[in-house]
Amino acid sequence: MKQINLFGKKYATVNKSKESAEVKTAGKETAKDSAPEMLTCPSCGKELFKQRVVKGKYVCYECGYYFRVRAKNRIKMVTDSMSFEPWLEEVQGNNPLQFEGYEDKLKQVQEKTGLTEGVLIGEASIYGEKTVLGVIDARFFMGSMGYAVGERITAAVERATEKKLPVILFCCSGGARMQEGIVSLMQMAKTSAALKKHSEAGLLYVPVLTDPTTGGVTASFAMLGDIILAEPGALIGFAGPRVIEQTIGQKLPEGFQRAEFQLEHGFVDAIVTRDQLKMTLYQILKMHRPVKGFTNFDPLRDDDIYEPTELMKERAVKTNPLLAWDKVKEVRQVKRLGAVEYINAIFDDFMEFHGDRAYRDDPAIIGGVAYLDGQPVTVIGVNKGRDLQACMDHNYGMPSPEGYRKALRLMKQAEKFGRPIITFVNTSGAYPGLEAEQNGQGEAIARNLYEMSGLKVPVLCLMIGEGGSGGALALAVGNEVWMMENATYAILSPEGFASILWKDGSRAKEAADVMHITAQDLKTLGIIEDIIPEYGTADDDALTSIANYMKGNMKAFLKKRETMTEEELREERYGRFRKF
Repeated sequence: MKQINLFGKKYATVNKSKESAEVKTAGKETAKDSAPEMLTCPSCGKELFKQRVVKGKYVCYECGYYFRVRAKNRIKMVTDSMSFEPWLEEVQGNNPLQFEGYEDKLKQVQEKTGLTEGVLIGEASIYGEKTVLGVIDARFFMGSMGYAVGERITAAVERATEKKLPVILFCCSGGARMQEGIVSLMQMAKTSAALKKHSEAGLLYVPVLTDPTTGGVTASFAMLGDIILAEPGALIGFAGPRVIEQTIGQKLPEGFQRAEFQLEHGFVDAIVTRDQLKMTLYQILKMHRPVKGFTNFDPLRDDDIYEPTELMKERAVKTNPLLAWDKVKEVRQVKRLGAVEYINAIFDDFMEFHGDRAYRDDPAIIGGVAYLDGQPVTVIGVNKGRDLQACMDHNYGMPSPEGYRKALRLMKQAEKFGRPIITFVNTSGAYPGLEAEQNGQGEAIARNLYEMSGLKVPVLCLMIGEGGSGGALALAVGNEVWMMENATYAILSPEGFASILWKDGSRAKEAADVMHITAQDLKTLGIIEDIIPEYGTADDDALTSIANYMKGNMKAFLKKRETMTEEELREERYGRFRKF
């Protein structure tokens, strides 16, 4: 059994080795009033009480196996009671290729399932949040996408665009419907085009990938979400394992194409267990309510609370200022507070999202959406880790190209929904390894500089530790840049500077002085706007006071830009760097 981390919590998942199957009874009841209905788990083979499985949202209580869920049951699980209003039931499949026997088969499936087509879609509410919700049912031609499925989804997305509603689609499909041939293929483009218009209207789309999501559905609407969720262990891929093995004879590794595999490879934002799914969807919908401006703060929050504690004030007075080289050593301390600590202390309900949608999820970059006293913001930081193992797991805070691309994806998402962006930078530099070069490290950094300069929302960047070269700058193109009192920001490390200019790396201490890398130096040069006090040193004792200072000033930063237009925000950022 494997553990995955979701929004700071750990959940058990099962790496399925068998194909998913619907709940099937193990035998007929012999005494209807006394004998409980039983079923067999396809994964562990154990006999289960069906009523208990149903109560547990169709999850095996012995091994955690996820049974497939019928569309109507899924709707009951994630929506408010009696809130679902079906749309487009009149749209049903036809036989465009005059495929022999297809019409009879359609009627048989309709009678057996009680469905008119393979997707049930309409308007619903989740804890009061209105949304368009669609669920594909695997019982209907294995959830394959023919004309009717494509038409229902497309028409529903169009109606959602008109009504300015978000869209949630539960995907479960074997791919295109073979009996409809090329007409089925066209549904991929049709649904994608409708989602493009929906996105251009600034609206949210969330696909939830269930077992299996393959073929043309994966290659169209299933992978086009602003936020992509998946159920544990779900098979997700373009060509299914059987197709791959039969076509090219390649033996696939265990866990290949499962949800956990897709999360690691950057294609899924989060894996969500069924017991958390309704609440997670609600939180996402709530965070993406249409809002105007950048200061939708909770009126009950009092700005006076952002003062440091008396103990921290006293500690700050007693602490002697550090020299440049001492600051270099200070920011390299493993125990120094990092992005994760500040995010958790400053913001509410942080929801982490993963992946660059191209290759991998870089653990050196953490990012997602949170509230700053009620105002939704996108938060991105470099995650170094605070012990040796964590540092190794996060590549010592040296981002790869995938990390910069993940950050940029989240920033562009923030721009779409009008959310301010706040970054926490703490890196010795971009990762210089072989794979990073192969995957385009230079291009990834350049792309961030290019795109960040034109973002239409406020961008605030905080240098909280090391600011190493272009690897740091790629997350620091902001309307303002602040530095912590003992942070450093430089063209490269003092050791590298000394080696290049003086051919002597041992002169690093001397180099730190002449490079002007401290917050005080950079404030004088106009490189930064503010210095964040550390009240001695950025340790756990100082966290509350530092976080309070940051929070109060973040709100002031946003209030200052509340009335600025998109063009004014861009021009302010352009002018900031144009002067250098």
